[in-house]
Amino acid sequence: MPDAGLTATPLAGLPEVAQGADLGEMVAAAAAGRDLDGAVLVVSHKAVSKAEGALRHLADVVPGQRALEIAAQQDRDPRHVEVILEQTDELLRAEHGVLICVTHHGFVCANAGVDASNAPGEETLVLLPRDPDGSARRLRSRVRDLTGSSPAVVIADSFGRAWRFAQVDVAVGCAGLTTIDDWAGRPDRSGRELSATAIAIADSAAAAADLARSKDSGEPVVVIDGLARFVSDDDGPGAAALLRPAAQDLFRR
Repeated sequence: MPDAGLTATPLAGLPEVAQGADLGEMVAAAAAGRDLDGAVLVVSHKAVSKAEGALRHLADVVPGQRALEIAAQQDRDPRHVEVILEQTDELLRAEHGVLICVTHHGFVCANAGVDASNAPGEETLVLLPRDPDGSARRLRSRVRDLTGSSPAVVIADSFGRAWRFAQVDVAVGCAGLTTIDDWAGRPDRSGRELSATAIAIADSAAAAADLARSKDSGEPVVVIDGLARFVSDDDGPGAAALLRPAAQDLFRR
């Protein structure tokens, strides 16, 4: 049965995350006295990236020929373009001032997830975590060790969607949460067997958390209660389970 309602509450009291910070300790301190069992911690990828040092300083970047060509076409800083290309396995499009990339993780997203907003410095870019699922597992383990409770962890970033304007937060990393609730073979309320319905639980949690904070609030962690039925003792397959194989991706054919 579903839990009784859903709440998404920003975790107050976290200081600015710096490189080398113990993010798990910061979360545990901010959540002191709170029972996190069955909860989902949705963490901004930038907090994780900053703590792990997944940053690139433009002063250290030497753009290659391809970056120079794209930058000239899009009127962009060629060093920024070079960093995007460094994080890209395959460049799908370079149009309308944006690069649509397949990252080393397998995500298809704008600019390979490289972002200058909320970066620690004018000449610094924030990258996606190198291993977001691994980051989620480590953060979950650290919070468990410090608090004795075992919440699920979702690492979130904002992605665009094909055929739709604007962005929503999705899970780029996940531990301890059912990523997909597959209803194939189960009946709907009328008894008809479903064949293609699957709910992206981790992405839905990420999107819900983003509605509980603003982009300039400085609140990188949101606690979601009401999803305990999807929280597991084991870490599970992670957000990698949400990636559609290229052979099934109609938009990349």
